[in-house]
Amino acid sequence: MYVAVKGGEAAIQNAHQLLGDRRRGDRSVPALQLEQIVEQLGLAVDRAMAEGALYDRELAALAIRQSRGDLIEAIFLVRAYRTTLPRFGYSEPLDTAQMLAERRISATFKDLPGGQLLGPTFDYTHRLLDPEMSGDHPVAQGVQRDDETVDEDMPRVTDILGANGMIEPDGEMPEGHVPGDLTREPWTFPMERDLRLQALARGDEGFLLALGYSTQRGYGRTHPFVGEIRIGEVEVELDVPELGGLVSLGSIQVTECQMVNQFAGSATRPPQFTRGYGLVFGQSERKAMSMSLCDRALRTAEFEEDITAPAQDEEFVISHSDNVQSTGFVEHLKLPHYVDFQAELDLIRRMRAEYAQAHGNAEANLAEAAE
Repeated sequence: MYVAVKGGEAAIQNAHQLLGDRRRGDRSVPALQLEQIVEQLGLAVDRAMAEGALYDRELAALAIRQSRGDLIEAIFLVRAYRTTLPRFGYSEPLDTAQMLAERRISATFKDLPGGQLLGPTFDYTHRLLDPEMSGDHPVAQGVQRDDETVDEDMPRVTDILGANGMIEPDGEMPEGHVPGDLTREPWTFPMERDLRLQALARGDEGFLLALGYSTQRGYGRTHPFVGEIRIGEVEVELDVPELGGLVSLGSIQVTECQMVNQFAGSATRPPQFTRGYGLVFGQSERKAMSMSLCDRALRTAEFEEDITAPAQDEEFVISHSDNVQSTGFVEHLKLPHYVDFQAELDLIRRMRAEYAQAHGNAEANLAEAAE
């Protein structure tokens, strides 16, 4: 706390009051409602939920409003609130094969069973500012699929490749291995893949995007293809023995990405495609793609590869991917460091005096030698 700042607690209270004033803005403009943020700023809400590790759209919208649109601050608020909630159990693994998909694309096969669904995407927009967006202009209703195609099977691209061994088998937990919980256990390296994926799912999108980009520019041994991206609703189930089995808690929207990568083989593995995996809350396909690129880059030990790039260094990636930790460490520099700085200042003064004395003596010696 800025207790040393002139005014002390009164100054801090005034700063909070000024923040509230700036947050509200011009009183003649209607206040922003949470429903508006949820419905019209959905991708920002999805990011706050994903990196805040809490699936609650209204709380994420509240955090975005409270933070004045600063998403990292909003993520911090969501993460802090999450720590106050009780833990009453662990859900069963999500069965994304049963996803009710509204978007499903593949860059590896044009004609897929179940078809390619473009869904809501910016991919084919012109990236030109639309003046009509400045007002409440009429918007046409979205076009729905025909009932005949809704129930058509959508096998995974990786299952199609796996039918003849062209891609590594889907990962299975070793016998006796219990998935870890990154929020309850201290980090240790090396990490199991399940913990790495948890860290990447909560990681900063921009950081993972930069690392994923680096792997495509030669700083990591990957040559990726988007096997499949799916966005849709999946059911969350909890095993309740008292009730005799699984109970549905509802459905959530997630984005899943399976990245397909080349692999030339090793002494213990044949040449085949390998996988990178990403799964995040909401519609966040850039994050899911970046996560899957980093996941594959971090699997160097499994494939007996050398670590040659930052994206392959597990400790570097995981230790710096969390934007809440990164923000805290960077922004703590704003807090008073008066004592530390005075110590540094005194040290520099002594060093300068010693430097001046040493060079002064050297110049005197040179002058005497010249005479």
